[in-house]
Amino acid sequence: MIRALDISGSALTAQRTRLDVISANMACAEATHQEDGTPIPYRRRFVTFMTGDGNGGPGVHVDAVQLDPSPFQARYDPGHPDADTRGYVQLPNVSLTMEYVDALAASRAYEANVAMMNVTRNMVQQAIRAMA
Repeated sequence: MIRALDISGSALTAQRTRLDVISANMACAEATHQEDGTPIPYRRRFVTFMTGDGNGGPGVHVDAVQLDPSPFQARYDPGHPDADTRGYVQLPNVSLTMEYVDALAASRAYEANVAMMNVTRNMVQQAIRAMA
């Protein structure tokens, strides 16, 4: 039964990482420059999972945080300091709606794994009581 806790624990860690990446995407949804000042918009990131805990055990772990290759958004805003000669500004390829939906899905997956940990804990407690 302890293994079930390890599996759910690995899923909690993976979903927390996913939520962290989603939060960064939402925070940078309007960033038209890189951290070093380069005038390239922020590129959306996403998490990919892999089976196993990363150490040969069961569970799930984050395989990679990858960059979304979809094109940047262009918005007509000739007054923006980063507008090109036609008046368009390159904006990140982040859709706040999609990020919100992804955050809800990650949150639900996190909650499901917490519930599974609680069920496992209750089973362990009942087994200990039955042995006493």
